[in-house]
Amino acid sequence: MELAIAVESVCRIILRAREYEALQPDDDGDELLDSEGEPVDTDHISEDDEDAENPAESELRAIIDDLADDEQAEVIALALVGRGSFEAEEWADAMTAASEEIFDAGNWLLAQPMLSSDLEAGLAAFDLSCDGVGTVV
Repeated sequence: MELAIAVESVCRIILRAREYEALQPDDDGDELLDSEGEPVDTDHISEDDEDAENPAESELRAIIDDLADDEQAEVIALALVGRGSFEAEEWADAMTAASEEIFDAGNWLLAQPMLSSDLEAGLAAFDLSCDGVGTVV
């Protein structure tokens, strides 16, 4: 299987997705704790600060939006394979499912809680990786 999208482009998305995921707020409702395990006073944080856009989000969206439709579909399909929704042998089915999501590819991809890991696993399913590609290792 040969991808229309360059592996380097997928690796760039993985790198930005890691940054995006690292800056996502903790949704489990747990208190923030300091380095000594004590609760952090968050009363001084305004709702505007809590709702501030993740700085990696705009760059990640721009990368995704700059891709051609077939490349967006392949990124989505790689994520689907990586998270186990499809096997590598079911690539055509993964692409069919992905093609139904490309109208809103950025939102679909950013909604995946483990996007970077899913994409890495998707690449690995086809014996591809980001090893040696830029700064992604």
